[in-house]
Amino acid sequence: MELVNGHNQSIRQFLIDNQQVFADELLNEAKNVRDKIEEIQLIGNIDLLQNAHKLVLYVVDEKNQEVEEFARQEGIAWAKYSLTLTLKIEWIQAIRRTLWNFLYEHDRLNNQLNSRDEFYRRESKINDLIDKFLNGFFISYSAFKDKLIEDQRKLVENLSAPIIPITSAISILPLIGSMDNYRANIIEEKVLLEIGERRVRTLIMDLSGIAAMETEAIQRFMRLLDGVSMMGCKPVITGLRPDIVQNMVGLDVKSGQNVETKGTLQQALQGYLNFNTKKHAPKS
Repeated sequence: MELVNGHNQSIRQFLIDNQQVFADELLNEAKNVRDKIEEIQLIGNIDLLQNAHKLVLYVVDEKNQEVEEFARQEGIAWAKYSLTLTLKIEWIQAIRRTLWNFLYEHDRLNNQLNSRDEFYRRESKINDLIDKFLNGFFISYSAFKDKLIEDQRKLVENLSAPIIPITSAISILPLIGSMDNYRANIIEEKVLLEIGERRVRTLIMDLSGIAAMETEAIQRFMRLLDGVSMMGCKPVITGLRPDIVQNMVGLDVKSGQNVETKGTLQQALQGYLNFNTKKHAPKS
């Protein structure tokens, strides 16, 4: 490597003056990452080479707080854009090796290779800070990913039971996709809670979008209908598919005495909205 003469220079200045050489050597060390530099820049607006330079300066200056904060920022960025962790590990290890090569060259140019005490002190500080960066990076990465998963879980739970008010007393619960026991449990909790809060008197549950229902989900759904009735709300089911009805018959589950069924959601809406309008129409 062709280095700018580092005689009588601090390590920091030596790294600054040889920033481009450092970058070239780093890319030679991290061959897999080298091919992804532009892609990572495009996906996450992350300049790997500039960030590597920033990190090594923090490390040689022994700036613990800055290293920890930088690790937190990097962890969030890599988690946010789902960048590959194996590339990050390779990149940091390449930074470590390249930095030590430059530290060796700096000491060689300044005739300091025989100072073992200084070497061991530096080795402890340098590796400790890089390990601290890696540790902080993974903690931040994991925390951000966990938050994303939790937010997505809550979103799915909210979408699992989208109760839509039609009037002050009538609401619709359109259900789509597949229903397993976990989802049926979420629906049960949210439906009973919202019936109580909104004082719903008629809940139309449209199952025309349900592709499949597991056995346990069917049983829990039937219990939900009983719970809806116990809260003084009339459950109305629309859009039952033949295969789901066959499963219900095969399980010998009953839908309860207070449950009304309609062929389609349109039929239910026409019936209840017309009834509601007539009920409140002024007498002539």
